[in-house]
Amino acid sequence: MTSRRTTILALTLVAALGASGCSTVGRLNPFKKDAGPQEVAGEGQRISIVPADQILEPAEALKGVDFSLPPAQQVAEWPLPGGTPEQWVGHVDAAPNLSIAWRRGFGEGSKGGRHVTAPPIAAAGRVYVMDGEGTVSAFDARSGSQVWRRNIRPSGRRDRNAFGGGLAFGDGKLYVSSGYRLVTQLDAATGAVGWTTRTEQPIHGAPTLAAGRVAVVAVDNTLLTFDAATGAPAWNFQALTEPARILAASSPAVSGDTLIAAFGSGELVALRAANGNDLWNEALSRANRTSALSEIRDIPGRPVIHQGDVFAASHSGVFSAIDLRSGQARWSLPVVGITTPLPAGDVVYVVARDGKVICASRESGQIYWIRDLNEGFKPKKGGLFGIGARAQARPVWSGPLLANDRLILVGTTGDLAVLNAKTGEVQRRIDIGPAMLSPIAVGDTIYVATDRAQLIALR
Repeated sequence: MTSRRTTILALTLVAALGASGCSTVGRLNPFKKDAGPQEVAGEGQRISIVPADQILEPAEALKGVDFSLPPAQQVAEWPLPGGTPEQWVGHVDAAPNLSIAWRRGFGEGSKGGRHVTAPPIAAAGRVYVMDGEGTVSAFDARSGSQVWRRNIRPSGRRDRNAFGGGLAFGDGKLYVSSGYRLVTQLDAATGAVGWTTRTEQPIHGAPTLAAGRVAVVAVDNTLLTFDAATGAPAWNFQALTEPARILAASSPAVSGDTLIAAFGSGELVALRAANGNDLWNEALSRANRTSALSEIRDIPGRPVIHQGDVFAASHSGVFSAIDLRSGQARWSLPVVGITTPLPAGDVVYVVARDGKVICASRESGQIYWIRDLNEGFKPKKGGLFGIGARAQARPVWSGPLLANDRLILVGTTGDLAVLNAKTGEVQRRIDIGPAMLSPIAVGDTIYVATDRAQLIALR
């Protein structure tokens, strides 16, 4: 397996996905010029669904207009990366004081070739996390005491530098996907291995468990499914091949017999969960991409299914609400997204790559407010008189979690930011250390897994 030089963009890593596997990392050409908008899409190309001149700004008609949010309720479990098969949890009642109850280290953090990319999950009174070297740990959700620890990394030398993957819980079992080219079932109470199935390609995203199957997306844009009881491969689906994508990776969403998967090609695909038959395919891509970064069409955040719509945001600058049944886009906004949207009540929240938190009408896409968490950001200078200084990327933010009328976000600044969910006003910032994984909530507690492999409980 070959390994090339990595290019870190903000806190995202653009990976070229060759057949050689998990540690193959390619470079983008920063001097590549965009050919401009195209009126006709050729084979493998996409037509923009967002007008080139659309401006992202609050709607005059919505200034001062109130909107409804659902009542806050406590969540008993968070067994999947997004909490449910639909990858949606609305408004939680948790951590009213946001005071840190405990911190626990869970292994190797993001450093060098290691990356903490697995969102934490919680079920059966435990919180489960995975570090940057494939070690899965279970902690008591109340006290933070470690229950068990299991390294799933294979003993062979082929995948020593792999990263990525994630966790899902169901029926007393823990399902683990990994950049080490495997999917593993563990006993959630003890960590004992039930089965392990090897895959041809690394898996950077967390699995989704629904209807007795485990579904994951491999780095070659193949959706793989496995029998949850035995690990036997079931059906698969191959999306368009894409040479570059973001370090963060998506997990499928499932509602009834419909599975929605997002791919590095910018494709959002609806499939029959039972057999993989395709229902519709929508490309979240803009034609007027202007830089090498904007050429990355990836949908790194999870698609969210809510009240008959699918919400998803792509790195190439399209955030859309799409009808679940027909696949038709109801509205779209020019948002460069790398995280998961959050619909709640009358609105949907999304975080742009540049740090802007956007609150839009769930029905029309019109914007209520925009809050720039990076407002006033100035890159720190280094070197001697600025000579030899390294460029500092704008901070990247993940979330949000809606808890007690507050939006909770974490970022590479090391801050946990608390916003008023109705106005976007920043209420607090809490120093927890750099984090790129969205917070989760169970009972009265919010949990955050940081880049330094620390699990933090806030109450």
